[in-house]
Amino acid sequence: MTSDDSAPIGIVFAGLGGQGVLKASDIAADAAFRAGYDIKKSEIHGMSQRGGSVSSDVRFGRQVFSPMVPTGEADFLVVVAPGQVEVNQWQLRAGGTLITPDAVDQGALSNKKTLNVALLGLLSNFVEIPEAHWLEAIRANVPPRFLDANLAAFALGRRATLTELTK
Repeated sequence: MTSDDSAPIGIVFAGLGGQGVLKASDIAADAAFRAGYDIKKSEIHGMSQRGGSVSSDVRFGRQVFSPMVPTGEADFLVVVAPGQVEVNQWQLRAGGTLITPDAVDQGALSNKKTLNVALLGLLSNFVEIPEAHWLEAIRANVPPRFLDANLAAFALGRRATLTELTK
């Protein structure tokens, strides 16, 4: 999917507190910015500090006026916690793409906390943001001691493929 001149791309990230939902949205927004897009981002923390639901909207394109993805119009829904798929699926537009943890071989992750970045790797296959910008954004948003594991997770996600996950 590409970001044409008329409509921004809307991505909703969802999961539970502590899973890196907000970090994933920060990296995606940073990568889009590095690619020259106008970006807007919003977050809903809820009870995130206690493992509650967390979501973040990222919109990017030639010109974006609102950070919120309109109801039922997300082009992509990236869900880090399997139990949050049904709770958030209403946000995905007809024909939108659902990305869940099932799409990535989690056993191949050197650190399970990098699942969020692995899902970004998969997402990166569907949006017009060069891989170099994704890698720069990861380097800018991840502490050095966790960088190698996150870069490996991103590469794992880039190699993953969606099967029966498009709504």
